[in-house]
Formats: sequence, C-alpha cells, structure tokens
Amino acid sequence: MAGKLFLCATPIGNLQDMTPRVIETLSQVDLIAAEDTRNSIKLLNHFGIKTPMTSYHEYNKVEKAHVLIGRMQAGENVALITDAGTPAISDPGEVLVKMCYEAGIVVTSLPGPAACITALTLSGLGTRRFSFEGFLPPEKKEKARILEELKQETRTIILYEAPHHLVRTLKELYETLGERKITLCRELTKKFETIMPTTLEKALDYYEEQDPRGEYVLVIEGKSFAEMEKEKQESFLEIPIEEHMKRYEETGMDRKEAMKAVAKDRGISKRDVYQYLTGLE
Repeated sequence: MAGKLFLCATPIGNLQDMTPRVIETLSQVDLIAAEDTRNSIKLLNHFGIKTPMTSYHEYNKVEKAHVLIGRMQAGENVALITDAGTPAISDPGEVLVKMCYEAGIVVTSLPGPAACITALTLSGLGTRRFSFEGFLPPEKKEKARILEELKQETRTIILYEAPHHLVRTLKELYETLGERKITLCRELTKKFETIMPTTLEKALDYYEEQDPRGEYVLVIEGKSFAEMEKEKQESFLEIPIEEHMKRYEETGMDRKEAMKAVAKDRGISKRDVYQYLTGLE
C-alpha cells in the first residue's frame, strides 16, 4: 500500500505556533523533506523530533520529487516542510504536490501559519478579495509585464520581498501603480514584529533613509472602481462625441439609447449630447 505526502505548516517566527498535530505527524512519518535541513534541524530538535530528513528545494525539486514519490509508492509516509510557513505557497512544494497526484499518491495538508495571510489580516486593507503574487520575478521583461497587470488589479495585492531588494521594488511599484496605500509587515509573530501602514511614496522615502531589515510582506490596496471609472471616462473624452455615438450605433443600438450611453460614459447629460449633435447638423 502506498504512503502519503503530508504538507506540514511550520511557524513563521514564534515556535508556539507549531500545532500538536504537526508535531505528532513529523514524529511518525518515515521521512521529512525540508527546504533547508540546516534550518529545520533546529525546529526538530526544539520539539524532540528524531525523524530522518532529506533536502527538497528549488534546485532539486523535480529530480528529488521522483525519489520521494518512489519511496511513497513503496509504502513510506513523507512530510514536507518549508523554512517557515505553509509548504507549496511561493515554494517548490507545489511541484511535488502536482507530481504526487500524477503518480496517484494521496496528499493531505496540516494547516498552520502563512505569512501572506497573517500580513493580510494585519494590513487594515480589504481582505475579502486579494491577489497573492509572492516574489516578483527577477527577469526585467517578465517583472514589467506583471507590474502592468497589477496596475489594473482591483483586489488587495500581497507581495514578498527581501530587504536588499525592498527599495527597488517600492520604487517600481510607485512608478507603475502610482500612489496607493500599503502596509509593510516584517518579523511577523516575532518579538520585534513591525506593521507599518503608510503609502507607497512615504514608504519609499522612509526606506531610502533607513536600512531595511528582515523579510517583508507588502500588502497594497487594489485599484479603486472609482479610479477605473474616472480613467474610462477620460478615455472617452479623447474621442469626438459623433465618433462615440457611431460606436454604439454600429452595435445596433438606436439613436436615443446611444445618446444615453454616451452621456453616461462622458459624465454629461443626455441633453448636452443632443445639443452637440444638433449643432453639427
């Protein structure tokens, strides 16, 4: 009988966030696959867990996945942990999960801490709809494409960033998105946890003077519907009213309904549209 893959969430800072179920599972599985065994051994020693470990990280994620799947097919249970938080979130674990399903291996998740969700709940920004982007890609063209997509994103945006890239990322965000509210979170759940609600411009000014320290989670407000409507209205104002009317009439809309639609698009009255068109005749 084949074994299982257990996705085990580990603390993002405070060790007391380790769940009893994760401790029990890590103690009972046959093998623990860890992103960095040197880091994870400290966690295991703290809880007296003696289970053997093997490395599973970005640079061996495919070849090692085959090895781990082979062991699970032979009947062993494997637990996957990341350096901090939930495996497979901005993490090579997503590859192992996919390959396990392809191989018919059962996967289960033991929920726990996730830096992105912790930061979102602390941000003071909208939590009902959000977009998690993880780390922005290093390749310039791909990053520029994603930033342009985020420019139109109406959901709250969550990003991860390392301290040595923070200023550059804040600058790119400000140049692309314009002024937005942002909450910067660092040292989450730790003694010196810092939550900084501010704006992109103020955050950039601050960190150009202060050295960033620790890993950051950036929570950024999405584009407002009011702003989108304003931009839409401005784009309509760039074309003549008669051209605007023609676009609607070509869809089969009668003249009266077209005038009503044009007035709404441009933020003027139907009477203004009528008077303008009458003046052209």
